[in-house]
Amino acid sequence: MKINYCDALIVGGGLAGLRVAVQTQEKGLSTVVLSLVPVKRSHSAAAQGGMQASLANTVMGKGDNEDVHFADTVKGSDWGCDQEVARMFVTTAPKAIRELANWGVPWSRVRQGPREVVINAQRTTIVEPPEAHGLINARDFGGTKKWRTCYTADATGHTMLYGVANEAIRREVEIHERKELLRLIVENRRCYGAVVRDLITGEIEAYLAKATCIATGGWGRVYRTTTNAVICEGTGQAAVLETGIAALGNPEAVQFHPTPIVPSGILLTEGCRGDGGVLRDVDGYRFMPDYEPEKKDLASRDVVSRRMMEHIRKGKGVPSPFGDHLWLDISILGREHIEKNLRDVQEIAMTFNGIDPADEGPKGWLPVRPAQHYSMGGIRTKPTGESPDLSGLFSCGEAACWDLHGFNRLGGNSVAETVVSGMIVGSYMAEFCRDNDIDVSTRLVEESIEKEARYIREILERPESEGMSIFDIKRRMQHIMDEKVGIFRDGTHLQEAVDELQELLKRSRKVGVRYKCLKANPELEETYRVPKMLKIALSIAYSALMRTESRGAHYREDYTMRDDLNWLKRTLVRWSDPEATLPELSYEALEIMKMEMPPAFRGYGRKGQIIENPLSAKRQEEVEAIRRRLEAEGKDRFAIQEALMPFDLPENYRAKNERLGVGYA
Repeated sequence: MKINYCDALIVGGGLAGLRVAVQTQEKGLSTVVLSLVPVKRSHSAAAQGGMQASLANTVMGKGDNEDVHFADTVKGSDWGCDQEVARMFVTTAPKAIRELANWGVPWSRVRQGPREVVINAQRTTIVEPPEAHGLINARDFGGTKKWRTCYTADATGHTMLYGVANEAIRREVEIHERKELLRLIVENRRCYGAVVRDLITGEIEAYLAKATCIATGGWGRVYRTTTNAVICEGTGQAAVLETGIAALGNPEAVQFHPTPIVPSGILLTEGCRGDGGVLRDVDGYRFMPDYEPEKKDLASRDVVSRRMMEHIRKGKGVPSPFGDHLWLDISILGREHIEKNLRDVQEIAMTFNGIDPADEGPKGWLPVRPAQHYSMGGIRTKPTGESPDLSGLFSCGEAACWDLHGFNRLGGNSVAETVVSGMIVGSYMAEFCRDNDIDVSTRLVEESIEKEARYIREILERPESEGMSIFDIKRRMQHIMDEKVGIFRDGTHLQEAVDELQELLKRSRKVGVRYKCLKANPELEETYRVPKMLKIALSIAYSALMRTESRGAHYREDYTMRDDLNWLKRTLVRWSDPEATLPELSYEALEIMKMEMPPAFRGYGRKGQIIENPLSAKRQEEVEAIRRRLEAEGKDRFAIQEALMPFDLPENYRAKNERLGVGYA
C-alpha cells in the first residue's frame, strides 16, 4: 500500500489547477498536482481568443470597468449566475492579467496612432493615444459592451499555460503526471484526499491531504461532436458525484460554440468574429444582422449557435458529405492581420481543410457548424471554492459550478476564470489547510485502495462481452447526447435520451474486456471510465428534462419562455445510491432580493419571452432608490456597489484597479 502525504492536493494540471498550486505553495504549504498528461499538454493550451479583464487600455475599451464587466457577465448568464461570485471575478481579473504579464505572458500590446480595424464588416480607422502605447491590448468578443478580451494573437491559452506552469515549477510545486483520479477518500462528510491509478505502472495508490481541489476541466467528451480534448471526459466530476454526498450544479447548462471547423470539430476562436469576421450562408449572405440587429455576429454564444442552426433548418446551409454547414469569412480582415493575429486559425484551416482563410472571397471561407464546447455546470461550490456538503473538498475552473457563468458563458470569461478562481480559491484553500489537520485512519485508506483494486480485478475477470463492447457503448452515448441533448431540446427526445442512457449504464456495469493485462490496457481504462461518463451524461439529460423553461444555452422548444417565476434556481444533482441508474435532483433558489442586478430583458430576440417574477420589479425599485440616495450624498461607485450587494474577497484582491486616464476611480 503506497500512501503519499501533502498539505494541498490538486487534481488537474491545467491553468486552474496550476494557479491554485502556485497560491498554496506561496503560502508555505507542501503542494502536489496530479495530471493525466504532462501539464503543458493540458487542454487549457487550446484556448485561442483571449482573457477578459476590464483594463480599458484601448480606445475601444474606454469607459470599461468592473461594473460594465459585471453587467455583461450577468446578462450573458441569462441571470443564472451567482452575482457575488461575478463581483469577485471582475474585481480580481485585472490583477490576474497583470500578474501573468509579470510571469512572462507576452500579451499583444497597444501601438499609438491610427490602426485599421473591421467593425460590422466595414474597414474603420481608430486612433490609439500616445499614453496607451505599450499597454495590454484587447479585442472585441461576443456579448460585451467594450473591447476587453486581452490576447496573445490566437494562442492565448498556450502562452498563459506555459507562464503559469513555469511559475509552478519555479516555486517547486510537485507535479505527478500520468496519474488518474479513481475515488475520493471520505469519512464523516470530510474529504481527506484521493485514490489514484498510475497510468504507466497500473499501480493504485493514495494521496492524503488537508484539502483536495478538483480542477479536471470539462466533460465535453460525453458528446460526439465537441471541441474538447480527448481527456475531457468528466471523470473528475464523476468521482465527486460518486461520494454520494457532494453535488453537481446545473449540469444541463452546456455551451455550444458557433464556429468549430467542419468536419474535424476543431475550434476556430471567437476572436475571428471579434476581429471583424462574419458568418455567411449558402448564398454568401451575411444573415446574423437579420436575427440580432444590435450585436449581429457578436451576440452571446448560445444565441449565435441557435441562430445558425435555425438558419440551416430554413434550408440555408451549405450541403456537404458531413452535413450542412455555414461559412465563416475572415478574408475581409486581410492577410496581414490574419497572419499576425489569427495565425493558429490559418494553420488549422490549411492543415485540416486545405483552405487559406486569407484568400479573398469564397475561396477563403471556412466551413463551420456549432458543437459542444463548454460546461457551465460542474462541482457545486461556495464562493470560496469549497463544497457546501463535503468539508475539505474544493474545486475551480471548468470542473466547478462556482457559478460565474450561470446558463451561458461569455467568451474570454472562462480562461480568465481559470486563473482568477485559482487565485481566490487557492487563498481560501490555504486558509483551510492552515486550520485543519489530516485526521484519518490507515484502515480507511487501505479499504479505499483495496476497493478500487478489487473493482479493477473484477472487470478483468468478467467473461468477454457478447454484443456491445465498451467502445460501442461509449459511441452510442455520444450519439444520443448529440442528437437528443443538443442545442434544441424537447421533452420527448430528452426522455428518450434518459431511458436509453440508463440502459447503457446497466450494460456498462457488466461488460467484459478482451485483454486481461493490468497496465497499458486502453480497453480496461475505458471500461472503468465509461460508467462514470454515463453518470455525467444522465445528470445532463435528466436535469435538462426536468427544467421546463429556456434559459441561456438550455433551450426547450416545448418551453420557450424564460421562467423566472418557477425556475430562477440552480439544479443540484447527487448520486447517493451506487446501484441507481438515475441521480437525485434538488434545487436552490437564486435570491432576487439580494441581487445587485435583478432579472430583466437580456437584449436578444423579442421582448415578452419571460415569465416575470414580481420580486424582480420590487428589487429593481430598491436598487434604484439606494442608488439615487447614495449619489445624492456624493458617494462613488464603489460605495454604491457595496451598499447594493456586499461580497467577500481575500483582502489583497479587494484593492481598486488602476485605469488609463481615470486612475483608481
